[in-house]
Amino acid sequence: MKKLLIPFVAFCLMAFTQVDNADLAVNDKKVPSVKVKTLDGGTFDMANISNDGKPIVISFWATWCSPCKKELENMAEVYEEWQKETGVKIIAISIDDARNSSKVKPYIMSKELPYDVYIDENQDFKRAMNVNNVPHTFLVDGNGNIVWDHNNYSEGDEEHLYEEIKKLVGKH
Repeated sequence: MKKLLIPFVAFCLMAFTQVDNADLAVNDKKVPSVKVKTLDGGTFDMANISNDGKPIVISFWATWCSPCKKELENMAEVYEEWQKETGVKIIAISIDDARNSSKVKPYIMSKELPYDVYIDENQDFKRAMNVNNVPHTFLVDGNGNIVWDHNNYSEGDEEHLYEEIKKLVGKH
């Protein structure tokens, strides 16, 4: 029995240590300095994002990703309310490559999405943020620290995000 108990305890300690390290990695990380494209063809350094000390949501998406588009559209429905309550700003980062990036602006315009939208055509920002697949959403505090992230999207996930935003601004 002792032969089984010792490896089990060692495994549990390693598992808990890895969870703590994952939380630290998110909490200690700043938005990296990576240039992305603006919808009008210019460039923008993501390290320069700001929202007057208020939270920022960074949402990675692509035009070919149905869950991504559903998340963006659902957040658009409540965005005005979120802004009034918390002052949050949403930034959408398209990871469409050069072949598909021409579809980004027409999609944004057709859905009237009220976000700042950038294109990460070479996926440099995606790699710098350790995004493996989309949708992937990050919450950044007023000091530029990444404090929360979430991968994938299910209907209603935006409510969990909103709870995290409210906690961040002390309205929870």
